[in-house]
Amino acid sequence: MHENSFPTDLEVVRRHFHSGATLPYRARRDVLRALKRALKDNEEALLAALQADMRKPRFEAYMAEIGQVHAELDHALRNLQAWMEPQGVPNNLSLWPATGAVYPRPLGVVLLIAPWNYPAVLALVPLIGAVAAGNCAVLKPSEEAPQTAKVLERIIGQAFAKEHVMVVQGIGSEVVPPLIDSFHFDHIFFTGSVPVGRSILAQAAKQLVPVTLELGGKSPAIVDRRVDLERAVRRIAWSKFFNAGQTCIATDYALVHTEVMGPFLEAMAKQVEVFYGKEPQRSPDYARLVNDKHFNRVKRFLSDGTVRVGGQHDAAERYIAPTVLTDVPLDSPVMREEIFGPVLPVIPWNTVEEAEAIIRRNPTPLALYVFSKDRRVQRHFTERIAFGGGCINHCMLHFGDVNLPFGGVGNSGMGRYHGKASFDLFTHHQSIVKAGGLPEPGVQYPPYTGWKEKVLRMVLG
Repeated sequence: MHENSFPTDLEVVRRHFHSGATLPYRARRDVLRALKRALKDNEEALLAALQADMRKPRFEAYMAEIGQVHAELDHALRNLQAWMEPQGVPNNLSLWPATGAVYPRPLGVVLLIAPWNYPAVLALVPLIGAVAAGNCAVLKPSEEAPQTAKVLERIIGQAFAKEHVMVVQGIGSEVVPPLIDSFHFDHIFFTGSVPVGRSILAQAAKQLVPVTLELGGKSPAIVDRRVDLERAVRRIAWSKFFNAGQTCIATDYALVHTEVMGPFLEAMAKQVEVFYGKEPQRSPDYARLVNDKHFNRVKRFLSDGTVRVGGQHDAAERYIAPTVLTDVPLDSPVMREEIFGPVLPVIPWNTVEEAEAIIRRNPTPLALYVFSKDRRVQRHFTERIAFGGGCINHCMLHFGDVNLPFGGVGNSGMGRYHGKASFDLFTHHQSIVKAGGLPEPGVQYPPYTGWKEKVLRMVLG
């Protein structure tokens, strides 16, 4: 769709919503089933596209992209009817004989802007919530993953009428601003960087359009001295080098207690070899950075410390080896910017206060991971540090549970989705009081007498 056709095309989507076609349970159920079929029909094409865009390993692509979407679809299909039911509330004596209930209503037409690092799951999971809630949607896939964007458009076209879900392709900076200016969306959902999220929020504010921002930040893994070190290293390495580190909830840096620093570094070197062999560049299980700009940005971090593991790079393949840095100054770029690549700074700490101070040098992280056998240490960090979500003795698992709302806090984002939280995000929870037919006391009506005030005080306290 071209820029000059935005108003006309989008009005078709608005009219479809106003027709009421998306409201019935069967209509919502049927499009979710159609999306599941389309995803299965195009599975191999989607896997090939993800491989072409960033050499994403087939296993990682299915687990993090396709499988996660199926899990969300299955969960929504099992629970949709219950989610749509109005929820009665306890009767309030002051409103007798009326009763109250909360009705879930769709918002209208929503805009979904997807990123490049997980271009399928981060496009389709918000879409599932939006259409399950009865909305129409406009989906903007990432142009940074062009092959995946084409397959997504095919999947959407197979599952939905074009007036129900519209796909807009193009360069985000050229397409999204006029898209928002030309049409009053009822909600905007954006996943991506903090600077772009801030820009979208400012633009949407002009029209008082609510926005959900799924951003990122510097998410630490804290390794205590009382820890199953081998297991901690394996899980941190998995989170850091999965998708070549291009994950918003990847371990951005590791805070390792000084008593276990040496064994941690030795175990990390061994774990990288276990995962990817002696030459990770030859491994079929290791992805590549998405483009030259991103490659050059991440490569600059290699000079911000002492390379203890990896450090090799190849611009022709956009390859940076799984890398571990030590002796990293806290004011260096690698400790001030979100890395979003396979470079792991390892920082020593001795006291919990010291670790807290390092974390608080940056804005609120999207995720936090605590590795310790000591429950007091676990509680200390999860209670004292603000973060979006996280794990104890593991990494990234909270994203994969459809029953856990996912999102950031502060600079790492606003709003929650996944499962029921996705349905609620794209729903207006409408409160309605239904007046009864029985005779009413009439206390609230003039003239206001002394006995009416006594009754009022007795009822309201």
